[in-house]
Amino acid sequence: MARPGSAREPRLHPPLLVLVLVLVLAQAGAAGAAGSVRLAGGLTLGGLFPVHARGAAGRACGQLKKEQGVHRLEAMLYALDRVNADPELLPGVRLGARLLDTCSRDTYALEQALSFVQALIRRRGDSDEGAVRCPGGVPPLRTAPPERVVAVVGASASSVSIMVANVLRLFAIPQISYASTAPELSDSTRYDFFSRVVPPDSYQAQAMVDIVRALGWNYVSTLASEGNYGESGVEAFVQISREAGGVCIAQSIKIPREPKPGEFNKVIKRLMETPNARGIIIFANEDDIRRVLEAASQANLTGHFLWVGSDSWGAKTSPILNLEDVAVGAITILPKRASIDGFDQYFMTRSLENNRRNIWFAEFWEENFNCKLTSSGTQSDDATRKCTGEERIGRDSTYEQEGKVQFVIDAVYAIAHALHSMHQALCPGLTGLCPAMETTDGRMLLQYIRAVRFNGSAGTPVMFNENGDAPGRYDIFQYQAANGSAGSGGYQAVGQWAETLRLDVEALQWSGEPREVPASQCSLPCRPGERKKMVKGVPCCWHCEPCDGYRFQVDEFTCEACPGDMRPTRNHTGCRPTPVVRLSWSSPWAAPPLLLAVLGSMATTTVVATFVRHNNTPIVRASGRELSYVLLTGIFLIYAITFLMVAEPGAAVCAARRLFLGLGTTLSYSALLTKTNRIYRIFEQGKRSVTPPPFISPTSQLAITFSLTSVQVVGVMAWLGAQPPHSVIDYEEQRTVDPEQARGVLKCDMSDLSLIGCLGYSLLLMVTCTVYAIKARGVPETFNEAKPIGFTMYTTCIIWLAFVPIFFGTAQSAEKIYIQTTTLTVSLSLSASVSLGMLYVPKTYVILFHPEQNVQKRKRSLKATSTVTAPPKGEDTEAPK
Repeated sequence: MARPGSAREPRLHPPLLVLVLVLVLAQAGAAGAAGSVRLAGGLTLGGLFPVHARGAAGRACGQLKKEQGVHRLEAMLYALDRVNADPELLPGVRLGARLLDTCSRDTYALEQALSFVQALIRRRGDSDEGAVRCPGGVPPLRTAPPERVVAVVGASASSVSIMVANVLRLFAIPQISYASTAPELSDSTRYDFFSRVVPPDSYQAQAMVDIVRALGWNYVSTLASEGNYGESGVEAFVQISREAGGVCIAQSIKIPREPKPGEFNKVIKRLMETPNARGIIIFANEDDIRRVLEAASQANLTGHFLWVGSDSWGAKTSPILNLEDVAVGAITILPKRASIDGFDQYFMTRSLENNRRNIWFAEFWEENFNCKLTSSGTQSDDATRKCTGEERIGRDSTYEQEGKVQFVIDAVYAIAHALHSMHQALCPGLTGLCPAMETTDGRMLLQYIRAVRFNGSAGTPVMFNENGDAPGRYDIFQYQAANGSAGSGGYQAVGQWAETLRLDVEALQWSGEPREVPASQCSLPCRPGERKKMVKGVPCCWHCEPCDGYRFQVDEFTCEACPGDMRPTRNHTGCRPTPVVRLSWSSPWAAPPLLLAVLGSMATTTVVATFVRHNNTPIVRASGRELSYVLLTGIFLIYAITFLMVAEPGAAVCAARRLFLGLGTTLSYSALLTKTNRIYRIFEQGKRSVTPPPFISPTSQLAITFSLTSVQVVGVMAWLGAQPPHSVIDYEEQRTVDPEQARGVLKCDMSDLSLIGCLGYSLLLMVTCTVYAIKARGVPETFNEAKPIGFTMYTTCIIWLAFVPIFFGTAQSAEKIYIQTTTLTVSLSLSASVSLGMLYVPKTYVILFHPEQNVQKRKRSLKATSTVTAPPKGEDTEAPK
């Protein structure tokens, strides 16, 4: 994209430029004179208007422009009529004019504008009449000298104004434009004689940036017609948006001056490369705007693009004619203006009879009424109606005042007020021109122009700053579709801008949901609990990254982990305390262990009570009463530990768990080991001699049992002393992947390894006892407890072998506390039940339900076989078999 001022023309010295101009005028002066509107006056103003469009196929001029051309030209004629009729303004001085057609082309406009400086060139070059002689001594043809233009009104397009301003400044002719808004023209070092009654596009660009920000857009594309107006406007928008921040440019596309076929389809295709950039900032001429809308319609993208148009679009109907559905929702801005009623009355009364001074009015008449005038005695063809001359504007044709009419009138009045102030200073008290005013000094006039301040035709102040710019005041419109009986379609005023934006967002309507502003953003706002991960190099684009797991959103760019005792809220925007759980009495996980423990405790109590009641019976004495009571105490403690494991953890409960978790099993397996070892030693000693082995008495057996148990007790006491027990809340045990399932676990300060450590000594005793049970498997059947002890130990080993993988295999489970506690207590209860069932339930059954068998073997045999001979020698007579 070209930057303003990039097409910097070479600086020619005035004498050299004069020679160039003379050569050009020799060829083009006649043509320029023929195509102009002249008004006689003491002081002549120049005027440049795009009466015709740019020509095609090598032609300079094309189709007539009724509004932009004829309306504006007639506005200048209207303003001159009013100034000349005002006795208070320039009394005795009549303003004349020479109005030219620029044909919307800068090079052609330059050629036409050269006629404004003809008088100055002639005065400098050939004031001596005798200097020119024709062949044969014939004097030259005397022609009227060209008018000296004191100031120029125009031009319309910025590119045309720039081209003309470069020439007028060389001859010190002030210029006031009514429509050129390119920021480049604010450069007073290059365009020092240029002024304008419309604000520059730098204000317009600021207004458009404010509109984009007010709509919440941060990602837009720009579209500009090639040339000073479009490119400078877009550059101003880009620069201001960059300085303001928060708005990124997705694409900047330039429309060539001479677009090739299919060029606008390519433009739409390029815009769709960034589909999220729905907002399109467009600085383009009417023709380009229309063809862009046509291409969008052909691409079936009606309603996709959100247009923000500059004043070249404004509130005009011509760019959107028959394309209204594509333009719906477009926001456009226009320098604050008003319809001038006096001009409407003037223009609607113009006819072919009373407006012969406008040489293009007949062409306008044909175009406006779609008819043909008779020319050179030849009637128009049959296909077109012949003009009667009785047609009337506004009655027989549609009429709407063109938007820049007010500014044309204000430009004329600005020059008139400046000339009036200059006349008062140079011709004090005089009416009409005085000698000091006859050769108007352009530099002095420029000073008076910059100093004017008056209320313009619309009642708004007209003034210029040091750069010749008017203050920025804009009306903001939106093109809205017809809404049935509720409202009419068309351009609706929705706000205004004068240094600050006032936009009625509620009045905006859009396709789809009328009240909801469509998005034009590279990335949609992140949802709560998501952070922005910025795209490198594009500050308006980001990816939304969820604050997953236990992280929460600190700000829009940061996620942090919640503290260990907390978990994120459901939307991950903060943290909340993690719920604390424990294995409670009402938990389904506690039911099986508690049931087993209750039943086991009742069964153990029953066995103990039976043994105490029948303490001196042969079965009780034969089972080893002392060790039996110790073993039954251990079994009872094993059942009781279940209640401690389910109870709420506290210092006392945790201490009791450490003490009793291994005490019951140690006591049980110490007693079983002592008993198994006694049987094994008796059997082995019996093989070698009849002398009984040592330490087989009940007292010795108890001493051995308690000695083995004391190791466990001493270890636990040392542990309690070194690390006092207490309860803790473990937030890691149930720190699940889903934070919603996370729980803090209230438990004793016992790790899995320390828990197994409590049982480790018991397991060692159990393994040792199993080894002795295997060794004692061959004892005679008379040692009736050897085999039950063996079966007990085998079964117990199987239970604990199953326990270990289940316990450690569920270490990562969310239900760890429940599964491990249930597995441990059930395993303990089962091992106790095996010992109780294998060793004491059969004895209890005999004692309670078959007391006849609870006698010594000899007595029982005599009762059963009173006539049979005595039993064989060597049979155990101390206990029943």
